Amino acid sequence: MKNVAVTGADGFIGSHLTEALLDRGCKVRALSQYNSFNNWGWLEDVAPREGLDVWCGDVRDPEFCRRFTEGADTVFHLAALIAIPYSYIAPDSYVDTNIKGTLNMCQAAKNHGNQKLLVTSTSEVYGTARYVPIDEKHPRQPQSPYSATKIGADAIALSFHNAFNLDVTVVRPFNTYGPRQSARAIIPTIITQIASGVREIKVGDLSPTRDFNYVTDTCRGFIDIAQTPNTAGLEINIATGKEVSMENVFQTIARIMDADVKWIKDPERLRPSKSEVFRLLGDNTLIKELTGWQPEISLEEGLKRTIKWICEPTHLSKYKPTIYNR
Repeated sequence: MKNVAVTGADGFIGSHLTEALLDRGCKVRALSQYNSFNNWGWLEDVAPREGLDVWCGDVRDPEFCRRFTEGADTVFHLAALIAIPYSYIAPDSYVDTNIKGTLNMCQAAKNHGNQKLLVTSTSEVYGTARYVPIDEKHPRQPQSPYSATKIGADAIALSFHNAFNLDVTVVRPFNTYGPRQSARAIIPTIITQIASGVREIKVGDLSPTRDFNYVTDTCRGFIDIAQTPNTAGLEINIATGKEVSMENVFQTIARIMDADVKWIKDPERLRPSKSEVFRLLGDNTLIKELTGWQPEISLEEGLKRTIKWICEPTHLSKYKPTIYNR
C-alpha cells in the first residue's frame, strides 16, 4: 500500500483510518462528502500533513468515483449512511448511498484494473444472533432498511469478484466506538449527557448486547486485511469475541465518570420490536487465522479514552446532548 484512497474519510472510523494509513507512510486521497461550507467533517481534526490529499465529492456519482480512485493501488470504501433510526424515515437515500455508491466504487475499481478494494460492511447484517459466536456464515437478517442496504452492498461487491474477478474483500466490523463517534450511538449519547450535567440519562433499550471494538483496533483490522494476500472474495469479521449489555456499558461509564445518574427509557429512541438486534457476539477466528490480528484495547480502557476525549470542552461543544440525534 503506497497510494491509497479512502471514502468516508470525513467520518468517525474513516478519519482514524486515514491517520493510521498516514502514520504508515501511505499517500492518502481522502474523500469528504461535498458541501458548500467546504467542511471536511472529522478530517478537520486531522492536522495537515505530507501525503494527505482531501477531495470533496459524492460516491453516488459514478464518474466522480472513477476519478477519485484513479492511480490508487488500494481503496478503502467506508462512505455510507449508517444511522439506523434515520433509515426508517429516508430508506431511499440509503439505497442510493449504500448500494449504488458501492456499485460505483466496484465499477471504478474494475475499470482501473488490479486495484484492491475493501468494502465496509456491518455486524447489523446478521440481525439478532441465531447462534454465537457469529461467524461469517451466519444468516443475513435485514431487520432495518439500513441493514438491508448493507446486505445489498455486500452482495454487489461479492458479485464483482465472482463475475469479474475483482480483488474485493468485505470487511465487517462489529460495534466500533471511540473519539469522534457521533451522538447517534449509545456510548457518546451517555457520555455527553453526563458531561453536560444531566442526571436522568435518556436512552433506548439497554438490554441488547454488543461486541465493542475500540476504533484503533478496527482500523488496524482494516490495514491488516489489506496487507494480507488471498482475501479476495472473502467476508471477514472484526470482532473482539466478547459481548456486553448496553446497561453494563451505562454503569461502567457512570462509574468511570463518578456520576450519580440513572437511566430512563425514551420511547423516541426505541426501535420497532422486530427491528431491534438483541444480541451480537462476533467470531474472530478468520481474521486471526489470516492476519494474526488481535484486539488490543479493553472496553474499560477504551471507554476511559473516549470519555477523556469527549469531555474536553472543544470536543463536547460539538455535540448537542439535549437533542436526540437520529
